[in-house]
Amino acid sequence: MGAAALFAGAIYPLGFAPFKWWVIALVSAVLLYIAIKNAATGRRAFLWAWLFGVGKYAVGASWIYVSIHVHGQAPIPLALMLVAVFVGGMALFSGVYGWCWFSVRTGRPVIDVMSFVSIWALGEWLLTWLFTGFPWLFIGYALLDTPLASLAPIGGVVLVGVAGLVSVLCVLEAWKRPPLLVVAAVPWLVAWVIYDQTWVSPVKRFSVALVQGNIAQETKWLPESVQPILERYAALSESAWENDLVIWPEAAITVPYTQALPYLTDMADRTKGALILGLPVLESVSEGGYVHHNAAVVVGDGSGRYIKRKLVPFGEFVPFEGVLRGVITFFNLPMSTARAGPKQQALAVAAGLKVAIAICYEVAYPRLVATDAAGADLIVNISNDTWFGRSIGPMQHMQIARMRALENGRYLLRATNNGITAIVAPNGKVVSKLPQFEQGVLVGEVAAMRGLTPYSRWFDMPVVLLSMVLVAVAALVRRRN
Repeated sequence: MGAAALFAGAIYPLGFAPFKWWVIALVSAVLLYIAIKNAATGRRAFLWAWLFGVGKYAVGASWIYVSIHVHGQAPIPLALMLVAVFVGGMALFSGVYGWCWFSVRTGRPVIDVMSFVSIWALGEWLLTWLFTGFPWLFIGYALLDTPLASLAPIGGVVLVGVAGLVSVLCVLEAWKRPPLLVVAAVPWLVAWVIYDQTWVSPVKRFSVALVQGNIAQETKWLPESVQPILERYAALSESAWENDLVIWPEAAITVPYTQALPYLTDMADRTKGALILGLPVLESVSEGGYVHHNAAVVVGDGSGRYIKRKLVPFGEFVPFEGVLRGVITFFNLPMSTARAGPKQQALAVAAGLKVAIAICYEVAYPRLVATDAAGADLIVNISNDTWFGRSIGPMQHMQIARMRALENGRYLLRATNNGITAIVAPNGKVVSKLPQFEQGVLVGEVAAMRGLTPYSRWFDMPVVLLSMVLVAVAALVRRRN
């Protein structure tokens, strides 16, 4: 059974981009359900679920090895060891969820299905904030291109996943309770009924240009690369300045804002609209000296600055810094001493538009994006996915960004260093994109959107609260039995 659980976890990522075999993700969850259901003890249930998590993260987050070995220059044995620690640690979450469901199983198909799905949903919700969170590989992302995705504006990616799990597990249990086939059909029927539901409306159209510089990570932060990078972005943008909004990627410029100000002033004079770009920002602190932030600024027709709030462990800050700093290159990467920005920040204004900005993997945090998007006309996601190399990471990241557009009913403009740069419509569909690993400029027309989706108002809370109630009911029934 342990090998089956490990296999189930290993095939789970095949449901996500770039493969998008969403049925496999659901089948994988069914195999986990069967494994835990047949576990003789809570310890076995924990082990089977932990092995599922090992397979899930070893395959689905394999891009971490690229970041550590290729860009962090860690020797292969050390890189493999660090990946193993990460995978084993993340799999503990799966193990705990497996043990929890084993503890509330009742032997009643309906209650067991609902409690399993509820614990799964609560687990995903916890991963959006617990220990800084790692909201990756949520099963709802695999269902983004299915009719069930129309539930995202109501309950977000977690509700989409809940719908898929309820459906497939009810089919599994229908051999005992045939009426469950009706329950299995309900999520699809509801999704079909609301498929064309309009939650928001366009109020203004404007032109945009997203610039992809394709700067090599190996040389990006070298002092001698500063001038060539400035020249490249200026040259690429020459044909884009007539657009209302021009967007450069995360850390497009590698020198601090104050040092880059003359250059930025020149760029502002060239554009007829606004330019949003990522770069470091230095800030003096009361104890003396400076701290630096990963930030985005608006120049030209607009104003505002956004400081990244969700920092990437090791990439932007080093846990246990006193012990790990300097041990290997991976623990001493450029920008790995960044400080997070304040939780509450004013929206940037660019070309008369209110803009919700998410930097890099901040776009994976549903509530973080939704909180800002509720007051914004559109979402801008700037990123540097060079750290992923040629792995599956950039495709997964793009899939996640698409879900944010759908949840909030906003256009999402995604400008990256080397891909995937894209314009995403409020329905989560990609309007246009640039090829990866090439320089280019993506020009398009989008709309400012007004109105709120249910998810923008309530976030995940209805799903979370209902899940808590269902788990409590299952626990009560088991106790009475």
